[in-house]
Amino acid sequence: MTRAFLIVLDSVGVGGAPDAAAFFNDGVPDTGANTLGHIARACAEGRAEQGRSGPLRIPTLDALGMGRAVTLASGFVPPGLSATPTGRWAAATEISKGKDTPSGHWELAGVPVPWDWTYFPKGETAFDADLVAQVCALAGTEGILGNCHAAGLEIMHRLGEEHLRSGWPICYTSADSVFQIAAHEDSFGLERLIALCEGLAPYLHARKVGRVIARPFVGAPGHFQRTGNRRDFAIAPPSPTLMDWAQADARVVHAIGKIGDIFSHRGIDHLHKGRNDADLVQHLLRLADTAEEGSLTFCNLVEFDSHYGHPRDVSGYARALETFDGHLADLLTRLRPGDLLVLTADHGNDPTWTGTDHTRERVPVLMQGAGCGEIGLCAFVDVAASVAAHLSLSQRGPGRSLL
Repeated sequence: MTRAFLIVLDSVGVGGAPDAAAFFNDGVPDTGANTLGHIARACAEGRAEQGRSGPLRIPTLDALGMGRAVTLASGFVPPGLSATPTGRWAAATEISKGKDTPSGHWELAGVPVPWDWTYFPKGETAFDADLVAQVCALAGTEGILGNCHAAGLEIMHRLGEEHLRSGWPICYTSADSVFQIAAHEDSFGLERLIALCEGLAPYLHARKVGRVIARPFVGAPGHFQRTGNRRDFAIAPPSPTLMDWAQADARVVHAIGKIGDIFSHRGIDHLHKGRNDADLVQHLLRLADTAEEGSLTFCNLVEFDSHYGHPRDVSGYARALETFDGHLADLLTRLRPGDLLVLTADHGNDPTWTGTDHTRERVPVLMQGAGCGEIGLCAFVDVAASVAAHLSLSQRGPGRSLL
């Protein structure tokens, strides 16, 4: 019996989505967005020099096929990524009508989203009076702050002082189907914020809003900082996912990071959380040493997206990729004969692009433990089918195995 490790590098897209023109950032279509390709180009051109320098150095990812995946997906040859792959590699295309976290993860786990998500309008106010009343009733406040589309860090700094003064929660959204609430852990209370989001979630899920997210922060005006106590309350997937298939065959399922939140904690035996991606990588390395035979480990590393993609921080994104590449080299030495490692992403978030939202892109599919060579273009659901085939699960969903 063998093991499988499925790692989602949150937002590490490779360009080339055929329907990118239907998705927008600040009114500009995502056509031509290419997260990994444009980071590599910026590094090669000396435009990513903060905390690092020179070409993008990700030799382990490149050896698995990352550079080739970029070219396959988009036709772009990323500077400095020219290794001859020793792993198997592909580029996957999404069919769900969203470039958000649940859409990407569910489809990677074998379940495309069968409905249209609800998105909040841009304008003076994003949220209708009934929703605002629901929030106020649950929060015990007379009003809310924000009520708009915003970037999370920007609105925290802009309205944090008023939040401390009024006690009203900061409510905002983005281009995703999401309702986010930021509040100070000390003055508003972390447990109160979590309870507010949890209580609001069923109401918004019934309206097909994908997630309600608690965004706690600490500090004083001018020095506010988010904490690691974020909580996502997502709609449950509409049908069994890869993790449910594994549990149905009595396999142990480990979830690292926000996987539990994304899948409403369904199909999970052991949840491993951390303050940051560094903590999550340590869980991953430990499980490579200790995870049970026949088990599935499903990991999300979110900081590529949250810390560097949305703030459009090219240097930070490049640093994070290079740091992970070193950990990946360590991880590969810990795999056992017969193990399968799959590295992929859920969407793009090109830090060189306009706006602050995700970008519609294909994603890489890099595999160690399945031979070597190009697979070609594939579907998100093929990732689940491949992991299921490797683990010899009874259910394999709508995809085709790439093994």
